[in-house]
Amino acid sequence: MKNLFLSAALVLGLAASAQTATTTQTTTTTPAPASVQVAPVSNQDKEYAKVTQSEIAPEVLKQAVAKYKGYQLVEALKAEDGSDYKLVLTKDGKDIAAFYKANGEFIKEVAA
Repeated sequence: MKNLFLSAALVLGLAASAQTATTTQTTTTTPAPASVQVAPVSNQDKEYAKVTQSEIAPEVLKQAVAKYKGYQLVEALKAEDGSDYKLVLTKDGKDIAAFYKANGEFIKEVAA
């Protein structure tokens, strides 16, 4: 009878410890290399101010008119540092923003 009680106590003890056992999950992350270099993105973090069509550099107007025939100028903006222009154009209900450097060089086009 002693063996029966001892066996029952042992089984209950093992069952109780099995239920209270916790599992820990560890995750490892790989640190980023210390010498990561990020190339500057054109037109990121630039402040633009509205300008009239007559204030747009002639080189920019010439290139924009040639590239975007049939489009209408909605808004013209110039970077505060004077380095580039943002022209918001529309055609058939579709608006785009065209970016040009002050010397007339096309930078990019994005949906407006």
